[in-house]
Amino acid sequence: MLQNTHSLVLYGLIMFIAGLGIPVMAALNGGLGNKLQNTPLAATILLFVGLCIALIYLFTSSGVPKTLFVAGTPWYFYLGGCFVMFYILTITWVAPKFGIANAITFVLLGQLVAMTIIDHFGFFGVKQFALDLKKLTGLVLMIAGVVLVLSKPQP
Repeated sequence: MLQNTHSLVLYGLIMFIAGLGIPVMAALNGGLGNKLQNTPLAATILLFVGLCIALIYLFTSSGVPKTLFVAGTPWYFYLGGCFVMFYILTITWVAPKFGIANAITFVLLGQLVAMTIIDHFGFFGVKQFALDLKKLTGLVLMIAGVVLVLSKPQP
């Protein structure tokens, strides 16, 4: 049990740090898009830098892959990059105009809805976690938090 607790803390910490990076990435890439006056170019630069890092990680940890496709893998498993690209393009374009907090708050709202549906139905082969009253209450409270973050301060 102790190892499991350590793993949960470690995984939670790693994902918390990843979460910290999302608004930073949005601010940096939105700023780059504004400076360049070219959202697609800013997104391309971001993805190119990310690709370089991913390739370095791949080659140093696993070597050259023997195959890109494994028999029986559903074709839609290869579409994750489409969602990354959509996110990067939209956050680069929208965040400087709408505000980092507003943009990320709506991204978070979308993540809350999607994660609930994916976990409840076990889509894409992930472990299924049924939506129960406790989780639904937590989801409603998180959505309420999102609404509160978006509310304008009263004078």
